[in-house]
Amino acid sequence: MSELREHKIKRLHMRSIRRGIKEMDLILSAYAGARLEAMTDADLTLYDALLNENDHDLYQWVTGQTDAPANFSEVIADIRTLYSPQV
Repeated sequence: MSELREHKIKRLHMRSIRRGIKEMDLILSAYAGARLEAMTDADLTLYDALLNENDHDLYQWVTGQTDAPANFSEVIADIRTLYSPQV
């Protein structure tokens, strides 16, 4: 049985809010609120896979400290469009 789209979006939103580090809570909760509803099923599946990655790796990818793996490069670039660090 496949997961209903609305349930998947809610689950991904909750996983975006409750991360291991506060910085990723803030970044991913804002991203999820802005983008999840408009994502295709393939985009949701990719984002779900992204959420399985380590928060410290995600933070380095989003902040540009290290390059994201090729399979996540587009979603990381999209997250960066909403993320603007305070300098």
